[in-house]
Amino acid sequence: QVQLIESGGGLVQAGGSLRLSCVVSGVTFGYYAMGWFRQAPGKERDFVAAISWTGTSTQYVESVKGRFTISRDNAKNTVYLQMNSLKPEDTAVYYCAVSRVPHATIDPGQFSTWGQGTQVTVSS
Repeated sequence: QVQLIESGGGLVQAGGSLRLSCVVSGVTFGYYAMGWFRQAPGKERDFVAAISWTGTSTQYVESVKGRFTISRDNAKNTVYLQMNSLKPEDTAVYYCAVSRVPHATIDPGQFSTWGQGTQVTVSS
């Protein structure tokens, strides 16, 4: 059974930083790309970032480029999302997900398993 456990969310002031972690079990972690998505209240879940199975290729939504960094540690079965210069519009529940493919993709349909989410709230 595949499990994804996110952590690291919280309340932060605008301009601050948070680092999200997602520990994965039940799958050969190093074979698959990973992604982060977010869902704000009343909105659909949107793509944020993805990283290939080797960690050498990444994708980001335009609104977070230059502020967020996705990374992974295959020895620890963990994917990270470093979030800097946070803005109130970054407020959302953040989810990590395992991709069905090894390359970084922005297509939600390519992601098969999701975590329970972690809340990020950015105050102005």
